[in-house]
Amino acid sequence: MLNALYKLKVRILKTPRGCALWRRWQTFRGRPVGNYSHLRDLIRQHVEGKTFADIGCMWGVNGDYSFHAEKCGATEVKAIDVFGPTPEFEEKKTKLGSNVEFILGDASHPTVLEQIGTVDVVFCAGVLYHHPAPFDLLVALRRICRDTLILRTSTIPEMTGLPNAAVYWPMLNADDRKLWNLSSLGLLRQEGITDDFNPEAGYGNWFWGLTPTCLASLLSTAGFWVVRREAEPFAQTFICKAVDSPVAHRLPDEEEARAMAAEISSQGIAQPA
Repeated sequence: MLNALYKLKVRILKTPRGCALWRRWQTFRGRPVGNYSHLRDLIRQHVEGKTFADIGCMWGVNGDYSFHAEKCGATEVKAIDVFGPTPEFEEKKTKLGSNVEFILGDASHPTVLEQIGTVDVVFCAGVLYHHPAPFDLLVALRRICRDTLILRTSTIPEMTGLPNAAVYWPMLNADDRKLWNLSSLGLLRQEGITDDFNPEAGYGNWFWGLTPTCLASLLSTAGFWVVRREAEPFAQTFICKAVDSPVAHRLPDEEEARAMAAEISSQGIAQPA
């Protein structure tokens, strides 16, 4: 029954009318409702006099948010993506006389993190659900984030009675993928959902459908405190502050490691699961 009701909810929210009614209901209840068009305002509110990194800066926007941050007073801007820079990016940079620095690479890779260093504000939109290990990406974002994270990502509707749920899309059969096809809301193509998972597409695939509670918990575990959340039926925008991660693990030195091993052995608590 839960499965049937949830599928019905998703199908209703996938319709333009259902989506519009959901937004009106949330507004009536006084809850912040998100919108892609809000991103420029959010950047403007946080970047003046700050350093800024734009993770996933190219696809469909050609560095626009990086240039916008620079225009809004960011003192240093780094734009990072796994492809590019595009001709449009280069043209804009020249036309604006911009100092935006483009870095080619995977933001979760240690060498790329070293290139980025630490910045005051990290902006990441349209990336998390394309990554096979979203927690690893969030941990990487925490490593470079000194103060504020602006994160926008596609999500799936909450599963009543099952908080922190998520759906892994690769290898689902065609019938199961249909539920997550958002063409009715204007998305023309979702690699790995509208068609089979494509290994050659890499991060172009849609990997994870995270519920809002799952995403919030991942952020908290990675070392971010959620200040504000703007919800949509199939997306979330989070404004977060960088804090200490509750799961940071300090690797012991050799002497400590041997002492720990001896204690664990003496207590007999290391049993195969």
